[in-house]
Amino acid sequence: MTSGTEPVRAPHRRMRRVGLTVTVCGLAILAVAAAVVLSWRGDLPDPVATHWGAQGSPDGFMSLGAFLWGGFGLGALLVLGFGAVTTLWGQSAVSRRIGAATTIWVALFLALVQLGALHVQRGLADASGAGEIGGALTLAIVGSLVPAVLVGVLLPGDPPQPADTPVAPEASRVPLAASERAVWIGHTDAGAGIAMGAVAIVVLVTLTVVSGVWGLLIVAALLVGVFVAMFAFTVRVDESGLLVRSSAGWPRTHVPLDEVLRASVVQVRPLREFGGWGWRVGRGGRVGIVLRAGEGLLVERTGGRSIVVTVADAGTAAALLNTLADRQRPAR
Repeated sequence: MTSGTEPVRAPHRRMRRVGLTVTVCGLAILAVAAAVVLSWRGDLPDPVATHWGAQGSPDGFMSLGAFLWGGFGLGALLVLGFGAVTTLWGQSAVSRRIGAATTIWVALFLALVQLGALHVQRGLADASGAGEIGGALTLAIVGSLVPAVLVGVLLPGDPPQPADTPVAPEASRVPLAASERAVWIGHTDAGAGIAMGAVAIVVLVTLTVVSGVWGLLIVAALLVGVFVAMFAFTVRVDESGLLVRSSAGWPRTHVPLDEVLRASVVQVRPLREFGGWGWRVGRGGRVGIVLRAGEGLLVERTGGRSIVVTVADAGTAAALLNTLADRQRPAR
């Protein structure tokens, strides 16, 4: 059993292990890609093309060394940063999955973009004759996203961590008889954010048609999937605990009653606390399903974990969750 006030060592071991593993893997990916580029240097022009215009022709150039170390140096900094976030803020499986997948995605995407951009220049005396890189960009998008998603999906979830203490006595409750049952259901969506997402998708499709880089259509399709999955959720509190489910059916997350330490209402500032909107990881590893600013439901759970969901009438949801969690606790 896990007390809400005692430190839990197992989650910290998982955080360190996952964070270290994905950081090493990310740096290894960048190092291998850099070694491949260096093996090509005799076949590459000087300077190399580093930017392509709307018509698919190179319009920016720099030395191979500057391109190589600038790109891979940035990649290493990002991998170390996301790896550190996973290590320090990975108390929950959701946080570890997001951090690990992002770390691997950054490393693979930057490595594949660098390799693709340089591969089309091999054997050229003048980089201005390099062809378009739509195929390389498409490969970088797919080749980085699929492994990153697999990493996030395959990471194990949290083992059960039932509490052995009552719900915090100062937490709000609803008057509910011992035999009485109750369910609370709420809905939350991004509102204006959905319209902004639709505009972004239209702009991206237009850019694809103008530039002829058809690989960008994959990005547009991915954005459609993200907005469908991430910007409308149903929130349910009942005798199984808290369930938050996307309108698409996935993703979803569940907090069982025996892991609830306290539920309460908080005021959420998405940018300051979570760096944006959507399914996020905020400061201290707090998981946020944040679709707007304002009232949110905060659920503190065992293992140093917590989740915030922006939803109207969060006070009723919190009080009912506290009541049901108290009722579920074994008699002393």
